[in-house]
Amino acid sequence: MSKAVEFSKQGAVGVITVLNPPVNALSQAVRQGLIEALAEGERDASVGSMVIIGSGRTFIAGADIREFGKPPLPPGLHEVLDRIEAASKPVIAAIHGTALGGGLEVALTCHWRVAVREAQVGLPEVKLGILPGAGGTQRLPRLIGPQMALELITSGNFLPAPKALAAGILDELVEGELLPGAVAFAERVVAEKRPLRLVSAMNDKVQGIDASLFENFRKGIERKARGYFAPWRCIDAVEAACRLPFRDGMKRERELFMQCMDSPQRKAQIHVFFAEREVAKIPDVPADTPVRKIAKAAIVGAGTMGGGIAMNFANVGVPVKLLENSQEALERGLKTIERNYATSVQRGSMAQAAMDRAMKLISGTQRYEEIGDADIVIEAVFEEMAVKKEVFARLDQVMKQGAILASNTSTLDIDEIASATKRPESVIGTHFFSPANVMRLLENVRGAKSSKETIASVMAMGRQIRKVAVLAGNCDGFIGNRMLAGYGREAGFLLEEGATPWQVDKVLYDFGMPMGPFAMADLAGLDVGWRIRKGKAHLRDPNERYSEVADQLCEMGRFGQKTGAGYYRYEGRDAKPDPEVEKLIEAAAARKGIRRRQISDEEILTRCLYPLVNEGARILEEGIAIRSSDIDIVWIYGYGFPLYRGGPMFWAEQIGLPKVLATIEEYGRQHGRNFWEPAPLLVRRAKEGKGWAG
Repeated sequence: MSKAVEFSKQGAVGVITVLNPPVNALSQAVRQGLIEALAEGERDASVGSMVIIGSGRTFIAGADIREFGKPPLPPGLHEVLDRIEAASKPVIAAIHGTALGGGLEVALTCHWRVAVREAQVGLPEVKLGILPGAGGTQRLPRLIGPQMALELITSGNFLPAPKALAAGILDELVEGELLPGAVAFAERVVAEKRPLRLVSAMNDKVQGIDASLFENFRKGIERKARGYFAPWRCIDAVEAACRLPFRDGMKRERELFMQCMDSPQRKAQIHVFFAEREVAKIPDVPADTPVRKIAKAAIVGAGTMGGGIAMNFANVGVPVKLLENSQEALERGLKTIERNYATSVQRGSMAQAAMDRAMKLISGTQRYEEIGDADIVIEAVFEEMAVKKEVFARLDQVMKQGAILASNTSTLDIDEIASATKRPESVIGTHFFSPANVMRLLENVRGAKSSKETIASVMAMGRQIRKVAVLAGNCDGFIGNRMLAGYGREAGFLLEEGATPWQVDKVLYDFGMPMGPFAMADLAGLDVGWRIRKGKAHLRDPNERYSEVADQLCEMGRFGQKTGAGYYRYEGRDAKPDPEVEKLIEAAAARKGIRRRQISDEEILTRCLYPLVNEGARILEEGIAIRSSDIDIVWIYGYGFPLYRGGPMFWAEQIGLPKVLATIEEYGRQHGRNFWEPAPLLVRRAKEGKGWAG
């Protein structure tokens, strides 16, 4: 028998144990072992029933993703599942940890399913750009009905065992140890002479389903699933379960599964899956580096960012203290936090009890001395170096030894901030993205003297507060905002050359961005960028091209949504194209002698996005980013780059780096090489015919 599966007996119950750490993935050895163990249980006349259980921390957490895209090795999962379902003796799935994807599909072919209370089940394949391809879309609706099956399959969300029991996925919760409980259940099934329950033969919940259920569900996910391929195929597959006999439904599921496998989105989403796990690995920070426990936190600044950051800690049970200079600002910040939580309660995404717990963990103060016992303090004040250095000098005086001193700066030099303290080894950047209580990215920025313990601790803190943490090097703008500069610059130039804000925004929105650059600027407030540009105006080369359109809008008091006008004019939150803005753009072009022309959507896309790729290549070569996939994670979770395209660096590899380079060189000939000088790494990799990793 395969070493990945073990067969043993407890009385008259055959116990089939999967031994494939860490998550008992359904590798070829596991599949073969399951077939052999089932055969042994069938042959042994003393065995009356069988239990399938996972060793270690989990049941079966799904397929072995390392086998994706490779020639299939027999036996296939379908063969395994057919053998389980066709067994002449009752087979019981005993679930702890997680039963995900193929793991849940294994459980669904068992005749009964039991689990410990802490277990979770789910079909998360949609997050990898595919659908459950081993009967999940056909069996799950037969157990719990199409509505709930659609919700689980298209979201990829996990279902806790108590809810899975209530839904009908599980037959019993085991209190105490799983194996003895599962064996006792198996003995009871035999003693009571229960008939074998085949999920594939259950039809009550998939018959007579009105077509409107699927039409309404498609409409309901239009916004959330915009641009994605797999969710729509998932709906088609569940609909097939309600329209076709089981075997025909399985054929349809297979067709739809292969469509997903052939989609470029599948490759992109699997890239992101691995990139998100790789990002935690820091080459010069060993995995066993001591990590400082974050049991108390403090935030300096109770504005929008400070309040949002505080919520992250309270949400995971960490007491957090907000510091503000004035009582008025402190009360305003605390009221904003309370209002944000109340909105979540009203929407049903948070329970009132959870809000009450979180609010009790957040307190305010105007005294630095009252935050000195925090394990981490995060500065979230005005984005000016002098202000930040003043704050850090004060923190250096009051914070306990060993505390992490972090700055939420989005662009400023971490080393200069650290110079205001006598402990630069404890200083680091923790760049949260707005709204900080919602956005998943945490861009941690190491200074020249940041210790390995400090780095390891803030990376661990990111996981603690449920963020995807990426480590960046110290430079102007770090990873994300440094790349953003070229994106915004070319969008502005395109306006002068003939595009409109709404044309540019539509192209980027259709590509998959949550909104275009001008709608985003209006949402953030045009005055924010204006203030930064004015502060850096003395550094700008007067001979270098510069678009003044955004500055002129600000001079008119058009700061975006908050003033009712920016690039667009607003009726509530509805953005309307504004002829006045078109006139302003035309006048700006005329002053520069630019003859406006028709600009294609393709040019808009490449002019805006190729600067991301080019600057990303420089960031990678300079070591500001550890891996190209780290850059992808920053842009997906911090800036809304469509996940199904894999991030800007992966997207460029799929286009082909030689093609990207050729286009950048052509733009250099057309618009000058000041802004279109190809990054050396891009040139080398394109000429070598290699990807970013070489």
